[in-house]
Amino acid sequence: MTSFILFAALLVVAVIALLLPPLLRAPKPSPGADHREANLAIFRDQLAELERERANGALDLADFEQAQNELQRRLLDEVQPRASAPSETRPGRKTALALLVVLPLAAAGGYALLGNQQALDPLQRQARITPQQIEGMVAGLVEKLKENPDDSKGWLMLARSYKVLERFPQAVEAYGRASALVDQNPELLADYAEVLSRSQGGNLQGKPTELVERALKIDPNEPQALLLAGAAASDRQQFALAADYWARLLAQIEPGSEESKALAAAVERARQLATQPASAEPAGQASVASGSAAVSGEVTLSGEVAGQARPDDVLFVFARAEEGPRMPLAATRARVGDLPLRFRFDDSMALAGGKKLSDFKTVSIEARVAKAGKAQSSSGDLFGTLTGVKPGSQGLRLLIDQVQP
Repeated sequence: MTSFILFAALLVVAVIALLLPPLLRAPKPSPGADHREANLAIFRDQLAELERERANGALDLADFEQAQNELQRRLLDEVQPRASAPSETRPGRKTALALLVVLPLAAAGGYALLGNQQALDPLQRQARITPQQIEGMVAGLVEKLKENPDDSKGWLMLARSYKVLERFPQAVEAYGRASALVDQNPELLADYAEVLSRSQGGNLQGKPTELVERALKIDPNEPQALLLAGAAASDRQQFALAADYWARLLAQIEPGSEESKALAAAVERARQLATQPASAEPAGQASVASGSAAVSGEVTLSGEVAGQARPDDVLFVFARAEEGPRMPLAATRARVGDLPLRFRFDDSMALAGGKKLSDFKTVSIEARVAKAGKAQSSSGDLFGTLTGVKPGSQGLRLLIDQVQP
């Protein structure tokens, strides 16, 4: 936005610089006699031309006389001595001053009336790509990779595209084909580990942990790798190790932010668990409990408010504890054009080390059409809420039918 305003201001200055010098420059002396002599020569040439046309028959007598009389009148006006020629006046500093004031104000006012001020917002300038467009680009990329299967950059792009589409098994395969780029890049190794984990229902043990450890060997402070390493350690009930990983990540996050508060709570909880006796519950039973806490259903939009939503408006669906922290326990993001939308939340989608669905007796599920594109509620948002939802509930029906005042 700043660069746009600066560039516009420079253009206005450039225009003023072009217009002011002629206005401020002292007038040149009148050409006087030279000008009249040139006009007399032109009149003589025109009169000679009329006589030739009369001789050739191109003009009849009446037209010739009329044209000749007109030329003679103009000739008399030209050779007549000018009575006191008015003194030349300078264009005036008032005009220059008026331009200095009017041009910038006119430019600003014109843009305010006719311009698109939202276009100055970087978030608004970003192209909005629908899932259908992504699918089309992915299909084209797949065809190119069939012709050039050794294109590691292409496989990496495909892996990231599959992740956006939440097609995690295909993303895992594409990451594997991009190993030439992934193996020495800690960020890519961590992303690969996350995708592999999500393709396994959130399980970080095994190869995902190996990928995270390789990432941390290359960069001990890689943020996503620290987050996943802590989650993997927590799953193994190595809470002191989990707290250490998350504390290293916490040092990199802006103090006072929502992420910082949530992660600090996770560190504290892990440290508390580290001081307690180890749980005797088998890991398999814990996994079953996590799956049984899942909630799922479908979000639809009421016809009464449908006219206030556009297909590309952002849609958030999230689960919150009815009693406890306001941070979402799980969330997903989509577009209004994706409605009706199926959703499913379980413990694997919780913030690593934070509260999970299974920690609460009841939760609330909310769907929100965010007119400003942000998760925080704002006036004009469309929303719907289900309360008293017990973990494990299936087949929920959530209707968006209210407008945020």
